[in-house]
Amino acid sequence: MKKIRKLGILTGGGDCPGLNAVIRAVVHTAQREFDLEVCGILDGYAGLIHNHVRKLELTDVSGILPRGGTILGTSNRDNPFRYADDWRGVKKEYHDVSAQAMKTIENNGIDVLLAVGGDGTQIIAQQFYEKYHLPVIGIPKTIDNDLNGTDVTFGFDTALTIATSAIDKLHSTAESHHRIMVIEVMGRYAGWIALESGLAGGGDVILIPEIPFVIGSVCEKINDRARKGKRFSLVVVAEGARAEGGQLVVARQVQDACDPIRLGGIAAQVGNQIEDMTGIESRYTILGHVQRGGSPTPFDRILATRFGYHAVVAAVNREFGCLVGLRGREIKTTPIKEAVAEPRRVNPESDLVKTALAVGTCLGK
Repeated sequence: MKKIRKLGILTGGGDCPGLNAVIRAVVHTAQREFDLEVCGILDGYAGLIHNHVRKLELTDVSGILPRGGTILGTSNRDNPFRYADDWRGVKKEYHDVSAQAMKTIENNGIDVLLAVGGDGTQIIAQQFYEKYHLPVIGIPKTIDNDLNGTDVTFGFDTALTIATSAIDKLHSTAESHHRIMVIEVMGRYAGWIALESGLAGGGDVILIPEIPFVIGSVCEKINDRARKGKRFSLVVVAEGARAEGGQLVVARQVQDACDPIRLGGIAAQVGNQIEDMTGIESRYTILGHVQRGGSPTPFDRILATRFGYHAVVAAVNREFGCLVGLRGREIKTTPIKEAVAEPRRVNPESDLVKTALAVGTCLGK
């Protein structure tokens, strides 16, 4: 049995707070606890394709714990199994360059690959595991909190904190001007950020992908508040929310990304409809990428650090093809194949949804 001497780590997909904390934990654990080398693969899977790899020492990760982003860079393109040589060109030809990526693994003496990312990153890691028997360990990262195999992903708490802070700030201007404020938050096809930030920020209406909404019910809630003397309302809407019988609001499509659909614009649509139907002035705010940036919260720093430590332990214990994740209070492993089988979404019958309804929140029904 080949002895493990060197770990490779990449950060794929969209960036989020906590990535540097993972990198730091991996380097410290690998070198201090197990005397292993670590090399960083730059810009996600692009680094494997183009052999952009650097050795990581303890000095390289000094001071990066509170920093947002990732010192390794990242990309939500560059799938080695479906790679476009010139993704900016009008005409694209796709190739399987995974064998080229494997040469980078072999030439750099990488024994185990630690793939930090969301579903797209983990699906690619699973493909390497199945096709080439590459030893891989997955580390779950996404602000959307939509990855199975863990109760929560790091990055989510920071995004939730940012969204809640924005709702708090919009509350005062909405009340001052007697307006409807519609706040669009990220989350793709899962409503975790919208539901939890809406609850934390006192949203009067929360619209999530898992519960298609009826705009008439939203307006009825707003009119009822107005009749009771509450001349403003806060509407928190997930970017993937849609009207009952309606379609997703898509800003654009990017064919070379793991998920080609770029959602965006539902807040403007909902805000305009509310103003037309109620006669109350409405404004909308799209938080966008501000939710992904900045310093991670203490929760995310600790969770990311725990994930990094346990990923190295899993590698040493040869638990390949698995994802480390938080289950209750413990870190456990789940096969990546199971974790990416379907997204983790809000259950409309969950305690969280029932709580929102109990405190008077309208969910669009």
